[in-house]
Amino acid sequence: MITRVDTYLHSVPLSGAVAEQVGPFTLFRSTTIWPYYARPVPGSGVTIKPDDVDLVRERCAELEIPLSFEWVVDTCPSLGPAAAAAGLTVVEHPLLVLERDDFQPVVADARVEILSADEDVVRQCRAVANLAFSDPGTAVGTAGPAERDAAAAETRDELVATLRDRALRGVSVNAGAFTEDGMVASGTHQPVDATTEVVGVGTLPSARRRGLGAAVTSKLVEHAFANGVDLVLLSAESDAVAAVYERVGFHRIGSAGAAE
Repeated sequence: MITRVDTYLHSVPLSGAVAEQVGPFTLFRSTTIWPYYARPVPGSGVTIKPDDVDLVRERCAELEIPLSFEWVVDTCPSLGPAAAAAGLTVVEHPLLVLERDDFQPVVADARVEILSADEDVVRQCRAVANLAFSDPGTAVGTAGPAERDAAAAETRDELVATLRDRALRGVSVNAGAFTEDGMVASGTHQPVDATTEVVGVGTLPSARRRGLGAAVTSKLVEHAFANGVDLVLLSAESDAVAAVYERVGFHRIGSAGAAE
């Protein structure tokens, strides 16, 4: 299971990047408007050292792109200490998976649906996510519909065009939850063959503690299982956030690492 997850995570950036080998890493060079990262090659079994991290640092400097790494801690436990020794900030997050038989659909007091690639819908979806992640955690906050609409209007046209293209190509599938206040939660899954990852699930801070994030996740999982996927994964910000996904049937299999 952990090997399959690692392989998927090495494939999914290719929808927006080209791969280049740098020492024991694959550096994903972005072909879109956001940066990617480097990952250790799955199954290589290599022990990463600070000098290996510095190889990627030098290459990123040549390319004038940000230096960052993502990996599965359980398949490459040496990368975290090596990255820290090389001066990077290292974090770990719970890594969870869900198989069809464990799926527990969640319903909330909202309309939850798969979203179209309409420009206004994409703007709203992105705005909800941005507000959610700018105020992390699960506590109820202040940002609500007015802030969402302002953020949607300010979302760059280039970003909207990129997100619409990904939705139209099917490399990203978006879902949203709606109340009388409009879209109040959103999220995405990114299928590659029979595996997908749920990413970017967020609820407007003012609408938290109503089960909306779990309901959006449930809708994404339902869509994935109906379209040829049999394994869904995600990494949670914290154990508290992981508990939201456990309501849908996810269970932890390890940790996802990130360094920058």
